[in-house]
Amino acid sequence: MKIVILDALTLNPGDLSWQELKAIGELTVYDRSAHDEVVERAQNADIVLTNKTVLTKELLAQLPKLKYIGVLATGTNVVDLDAAAKLNIPVTNVPAYGPDAVAQMVFAHILHFTQRLSEHANAVRRGRWTKSPDFCFTLYPLMSLKGKTMGLVGFGDIAKQVARIALAFDMKILVHSRTCPADLPSGIGYVDLNTLLGNSDFVSLHCPLTPQTDKLIDAQALDLMKPSSMLINTARGGLVDEQALSLALEQEKIAYAGVDVLSQEPPAADNPLLNAPNISISPHNAWATKEARQNLLNIAVGNINAFIADRIENRVN
Repeated sequence: MKIVILDALTLNPGDLSWQELKAIGELTVYDRSAHDEVVERAQNADIVLTNKTVLTKELLAQLPKLKYIGVLATGTNVVDLDAAAKLNIPVTNVPAYGPDAVAQMVFAHILHFTQRLSEHANAVRRGRWTKSPDFCFTLYPLMSLKGKTMGLVGFGDIAKQVARIALAFDMKILVHSRTCPADLPSGIGYVDLNTLLGNSDFVSLHCPLTPQTDKLIDAQALDLMKPSSMLINTARGGLVDEQALSLALEQEKIAYAGVDVLSQEPPAADNPLLNAPNISISPHNAWATKEARQNLLNIAVGNINAFIADRIENRVN
């Protein structure tokens, strides 16, 4: 059994072990693979694992020995699922490997805004505190989360973890999703999207990117939000019209944004959000705690072992 990982570096920069995969078969690991390197590298593979390396219909047609594709992520848009199905190649993904990690990043962005921690830390470093006539100083008004409203667009595993943390902060919670969840906990209200946008102090996106949700947060949606509100996106960059968000931040239609994802990654140098005011951007690493990456690897190994035992788990095509 020959196993090839096309882009391993983001999952394992050196702090995890490949031993369980090596126990399954002959393992070849590439840090990253360009489009024109895929066929040469995967042509003899029985199993190919990919995170963000795209496997198109044309590439799959050139890999006649391929028996299985494992996506080292939850999203599966990097693989032509229909083409794989027609070639009788099962494709699996790794769901729910790190909802706690992503929820943690949601609140990292929120607390970065409400406490203005970096601005104050930088001011202290520049000597502002040593020169202060008082025992403390604030450059911006600080904000308590207690009593504020968190709006969650989507209510999957990550959003549910965000809700638990928000409840611990004694926040109110509104939810909007494609269908009304049947098991909403007490204290969480289901509303339409416009109501959520207009009544939330924090709007956090947790829905998949589909043709229906592409640029879901556009100029019209941003106009509905409070001038004091914050938008958080740890889901997919394409959910947000980035030009509209940049303009809304410049015009102070909303107070702040915190994003972990952009429509193109790595972003182009002219992405409007890179120079927008009142925004914090993390480089799509909300998922990447060591614990979450280890869990992802464990599930991926379990998927392969299930495939070998002829009981495919987490199949997406």
